Amino acid sequence: MIRSVFLDLAASGHRVPIGTHLVLHTRPDTEAILLDGAGLGGVIAETAERFRTPLAIPLMDLTLEKAAMLGAMDAPAAEVDSFHFDQSPAPPGALRITPRMQAVCDAIAHVDSKTSLVPCGIGIGPFSLMTKLVRDPITPVFLAGTGMTGEDEPEVAAIEGFLAVSIEIILSYFAAQADAGAKAIIVCEPAANIVYFSPNQLAESFEIFDRYVMSPMRRIKKLLDARGVDLIFHDCGELTNEMVARFSTLDPAMMSLGCSRRLWEDAAIVPKTTVLYGNLPTKKFYSPQLTVADVESLSRELVDKMRATGHPFILGSECDVLSVPGSEEEILAKVDAFMKI
Repeated sequence: MIRSVFLDLAASGHRVPIGTHLVLHTRPDTEAILLDGAGLGGVIAETAERFRTPLAIPLMDLTLEKAAMLGAMDAPAAEVDSFHFDQSPAPPGALRITPRMQAVCDAIAHVDSKTSLVPCGIGIGPFSLMTKLVRDPITPVFLAGTGMTGEDEPEVAAIEGFLAVSIEIILSYFAAQADAGAKAIIVCEPAANIVYFSPNQLAESFEIFDRYVMSPMRRIKKLLDARGVDLIFHDCGELTNEMVARFSTLDPAMMSLGCSRRLWEDAAIVPKTTVLYGNLPTKKFYSPQLTVADVESLSRELVDKMRATGHPFILGSECDVLSVPGSEEEILAKVDAFMKI
């Protein structure tokens, strides 16, 4: 496993965006590349070279698992963004790796065999996938937090059924990425936040959070450990200190948190064996209201305050940096600004 790579990068003052989307959209054949493993692997490698990092990070596209689930359950996969189930799912058959998912695995294999970079995988977490499958996940999560079970409330039964199916599909996809050569996998669980879990309920008990978020994540960690693959945990949602502390028990090699968190305060919660990553407001990089000077100032503050904590830290993006038509130069200027700090 490669935890030492992340610790060494942190010690060297490394900084890196999750920036494959930026490089991909400099190409005229974007859609074709998404289905071409070698081509996508080349873009990932070019991104690593562009941003002077050994970490080869795929696109943070969190729709692929839902599309695979829709296909496995004979639902309209073409409606991946808008489709929601109205009832509990029947257990799907074996996961059908979609062409997009296969291209990601082939891209990882390309990076692993053709470059000296560290091939990383990526995918959505089970709870966040479940929230994309039903129209209203918040109400049944709240009801479960009051003590209601699937026997009491069909909506609770539905989200628990979708969560169970989500876990199995995600485990299969991560196993495929590990088999392709991924040395670390970024698990993105942004819905595990206070929008979906009532802070008032959490003040009384974390039982539902642990059952819906932490238990599936432990299954993922067990799979990754068995494959010799490191966990990079990502959650850009609004979090409590106790949530961050719970995520730390997964012993990720690196933890990526959104800009709502003060990483220099989280350094007191997270063990020093876990590198903290982030957390510049890259979702706003397209906006002229966030200037290059602002990015430089935020970067200096993060670097200085994290250095004072002594916690391993890599300066980077709170999420992936998206290429926005018409704002490409502005976005890249802000990325280059924090890379030079």
